[in-house]
Amino acid sequence: MGANTSSKPPVFDENEEVTFDHFEILRAIGKGSFGKVCIVQKNDTKKMYAMKYMNKQKCVERNEVRNVFKELQIMQGLEHPFLVNLWYSFQDEEDMFMVVDLLLGGDLRYHLQQNVRFQEGTVKLFICELALALDYLQGRHIIHRDMKPDNILLDDHGHVHITDFNIATILTKGMQVTTIAGTKPYMAPEMFNSTKSTGYSFAVDWWSLGITAYELLRGRRPYHIRSNTSTNEIAHVFRTATVMYPAAWSKEMMSLLKKKGRLNCDPTFELEEMILESKPLHKKKKRLAKKEKDTNKSCSSQGCRLQKHLESLQRDFIVFNREKMRRHHNEIQENITLTQTKDPEEEDNQNNNL
Repeated sequence: MGANTSSKPPVFDENEEVTFDHFEILRAIGKGSFGKVCIVQKNDTKKMYAMKYMNKQKCVERNEVRNVFKELQIMQGLEHPFLVNLWYSFQDEEDMFMVVDLLLGGDLRYHLQQNVRFQEGTVKLFICELALALDYLQGRHIIHRDMKPDNILLDDHGHVHITDFNIATILTKGMQVTTIAGTKPYMAPEMFNSTKSTGYSFAVDWWSLGITAYELLRGRRPYHIRSNTSTNEIAHVFRTATVMYPAAWSKEMMSLLKKKGRLNCDPTFELEEMILESKPLHKKKKRLAKKEKDTNKSCSSQGCRLQKHLESLQRDFIVFNREKMRRHHNEIQENITLTQTKDPEEEDNQNNNL
């Protein structure tokens, strides 16, 4: 197979920074406009995660660097059982990496596309769990702004987790948000009417949750709004549309965990990553080594400008390690406990000696 093949995993110092080398790439599971997602296993703990990696050059070219940094800033301060939590963030010359909880139950959009009709009791459970997550976010002054079935993942026990904080925002105390952001069919009416004097707040996430719950129960949304529907048309829909509420929701039995045991995603992503992908992960080391050799070559003014942006990104990127943060927190707690449980007699003897 090759000189590097070994049955023994490499040994890593727990105090060193986590990098791409700490993980084994298992398979690709999804892709976006400039980011891709794969399943990875950490070499030392054997724990599995989802790893999102974003091409730096594409992020710079599409002016998405600020959004990525904001997402990292928000996610490193969050930890909740019904969120997709960030564990590590790191970078190399080509990509930025975010390692998060691995959830193999698929997103709710996938299940809707498979014609799953959720029981009312199941949707109630989802609403309770999502409400706890939104309440947690609100307590930290965060508006998600993109609540929809696509951004709600199931774990293998059928519990829901909110993901994708790419357009989330932190609400300054006493202020309202005025920028329009989100997915039109799930956006609250006030988001379309926001101005500098009248904005919106946390209520928009609860509206989106209501639209999502309706869609899960009926298989379609309450309003006929699409991503290409104009703002004027949307305003007309909100003024004139009558939401239909069935006398009895469907009783059809459809188990949430029916597909448990296999990955609920499109397997073509795997083929794209390994066959069609121009810069696959498994060839990264060779590619970066070659790139290093070419750094001394002259570049055009446009290329040099891009290089300056990439260097700025490299410098400002937020590195995060939840594992290390937890160890540090546990050490502090242990020291506090030791101090509090110290023998009073021993303390008196020490004072006498002094």
